[in-house]
Amino acid sequence: SVFAVEVGLVPEPAAPAARLVAQGEANGAARGSLRTGMILVVEDDPEVSDLLGMLLENVGHHVARAADSARALDLVRRGGVRPDLIVADYNLPNGLDGLQLTAILRSELRRQIPVIILTGDISVGTVRAVARADCVQLYKPVKVPQLTEAIQRLLPPTPGPTAAPRAPRAPDARVIFIVDDDKHVCNEIRAALEADGGTVADYPSGEAFLAAYRPDREACLLLDAYLPGMSGLDVLHRLRETGATLPAIMITGRSDVSMAVRAMKEGALDFIEKPISRGDLLAIVARALEHARDAGTRIAWRATAAAHVAGLTARQREIMDRVLAGEPSKNIAADLGISQRTVENHRAEIMKRTGARSLPALARLAMAAAEADAAAGPREAAGRT
Repeated sequence: SVFAVEVGLVPEPAAPAARLVAQGEANGAARGSLRTGMILVVEDDPEVSDLLGMLLENVGHHVARAADSARALDLVRRGGVRPDLIVADYNLPNGLDGLQLTAILRSELRRQIPVIILTGDISVGTVRAVARADCVQLYKPVKVPQLTEAIQRLLPPTPGPTAAPRAPRAPDARVIFIVDDDKHVCNEIRAALEADGGTVADYPSGEAFLAAYRPDREACLLLDAYLPGMSGLDVLHRLRETGATLPAIMITGRSDVSMAVRAMKEGALDFIEKPISRGDLLAIVARALEHARDAGTRIAWRATAAAHVAGLTARQREIMDRVLAGEPSKNIAADLGISQRTVENHRAEIMKRTGARSLPALARLAMAAAEADAAAGPREAAGRT
């Protein structure tokens, strides 16, 4: 009988994963602090992708997500994403697998980017392929402590440019981006903001804004919901995919609360209705910048909102959700088998218990409460994805 053992050799400059792990342990112990960076998550299961993104963002990482290799390459080539680490599923749809994607990204970015491959395949061939590619393999379902430990080991000792802490800026260093195809609206907003000391840049379309945007200063985005080409929701979705932390405010038509709710689900911090009053505009922009600058302020706001919503009955929460989805009272009454007068009474009681003075205010409260619930979810998920 003849037995053979194959051992893959990696050129010395490439720094094998095992050495990165050992270096990470030593440096982590010396620094005694959490490393953060830009992490590209490539996962086709939307639930797993959402949970990974939430978990990583909660500990301070910037996260960009893609459902397949084509989208991941697009984020890097056109979206400007420069990952410090990649977390990729081994079996990806639509072409390349996780290892093939890794090879292309390392070649194009000219860096031996640390990579964690997630897989349920325990075959010898897969294990060998992952080792040869100088990647770290974690088996599904991966536990959060295991993933966190691997990330801390593999991230570079010094955070890359995407994760570097930024020096505090003077208030007049901020810029407010306006994306609206209505020139009259743009001019009105610009006049109000510039009179308040702000720097303003406006764009007629989402495509024009995304092509010009660079995350190099404190900023805020005022975005029309209905734009030619890409809609406002499309722009928010693209920003979220690339891991951008730009605070966004959606501009909607009067009574278009359901659109505002959809925008906040896509990552908008707030919304404002046309016609826009100067006082409301300045207050909402200031609040968005403060929430983006100070995480504690936003967490406190979420907790307060959650406490208000928790005081509603199950029927009142159901009616609130339907009202914010844009359903008229008569339709809600017909679906629930109650009178329209009863629905109106519930609506009045909802406004009273939450302290909301308008539907837009109620929408802000409901979305903040939903964010608080979502943030609490991962902590109760028994530490696994």
